[in-house]
Amino acid sequence: MELNAIKDAFDRVTKKQKLSTSKSQEVIEQLDQEIEKALSKIRPVDDTMLQSDHKMILTELKTKLNELAPLGQLEGTQKELNIALSKYPKHLEKSFNPDISKAYRNVDFDAHTVNQIIATHLYRKGLFDVSDCFINEANEMDTSIMRTPYIELYHILDATRVRNLEPALKWAAANHDLLNQSGSDLELKLHKLQFVEILQKRGREEALNYARAFLASFASNHMAEVQKLMACLLWAGKLENSPYSELLSPTLWEKLAEDLTRQFCNILGQSYESLLSVTVAAGVQALPTLLKLMNVMTGKKQEWQTMKQLPVPVDLDREFQFHSIFVCPVSREQASDENPPMRLTCGHVLCKQSIAKLSKNNSTRPFKCPYCPTEVEASKCRQLYF
Repeated sequence: MELNAIKDAFDRVTKKQKLSTSKSQEVIEQLDQEIEKALSKIRPVDDTMLQSDHKMILTELKTKLNELAPLGQLEGTQKELNIALSKYPKHLEKSFNPDISKAYRNVDFDAHTVNQIIATHLYRKGLFDVSDCFINEANEMDTSIMRTPYIELYHILDATRVRNLEPALKWAAANHDLLNQSGSDLELKLHKLQFVEILQKRGREEALNYARAFLASFASNHMAEVQKLMACLLWAGKLENSPYSELLSPTLWEKLAEDLTRQFCNILGQSYESLLSVTVAAGVQALPTLLKLMNVMTGKKQEWQTMKQLPVPVDLDREFQFHSIFVCPVSREQASDENPPMRLTCGHVLCKQSIAKLSKNNSTRPFKCPYCPTEVEASKCRQLYF
């Protein structure tokens, strides 16, 4: 959602408000000075001042206050503030209260798949009771197979938060081969932090015994890491003052929890990011473009509902781009299953429908490549798979 206009409007309001406040304070100080001067004249050291003198002083004060015209001084800045304030709600309403139903399309969803995505998202968040209730109300089948692994994950993460790595080490040992296949060094990270914890809490001898039992197997591929840990033995009890004090950083535990979650989801065959979260976040980015498109296509709702491809590009951040996208340089249309990218014999790539138009639907009729002098035949073009 584009918030620049709202930010600019908000900045204008705050600027006008500061100017108004500053001006009000300035006028109040002027009034206070004049009143203090009058009071100092009314309260003389002796009681010789007559009542007529009091009236004269008050008359002079009234004249000076009229000359100051405080309401007149405040009128300009207050008017500018009121104008800015009156415009700001309109910006908010325009940006935050659109009729998003206009961008909705009647799409046939697989209700079971959608329910599974929602339930998995709730399990990821540790909301097991909420997810169970949702599944029950959605009349879904038993999801204990999906639920059980996430219970194990949260048990491991809860233990890790209090620096108990036993559950995590047990899980990593059980999945040793799968972690190695994915190229993960999670097991080493777990043993490294466990070694440091033992060194800090139980001393040098127990840390050395732990290293002999669990770190020796990592020496062949991670010699530098193992050597660093062995050097820590010389700083037992004072590691925070050593060259290896970064091993005590809380950041290492935060990164460990993230890596642990990532590898756990990877072994489950799930993405690290929640599918529901990614879908909603991508939809938030795409929604303004879709709303603008619908405003342009007002009165063409039927055309919008049957449209297979949007007539305008929807720009999404790199985090939402999961595969390569090819746009035909001739038709300017994005490739699809019905209109896949095809490689010409010269090496250039066009979409299938563009090739059909250039060859006039004759697979043996040569046509000139739009980007080089080569003549090619549609029958010799090969589909590309990204």
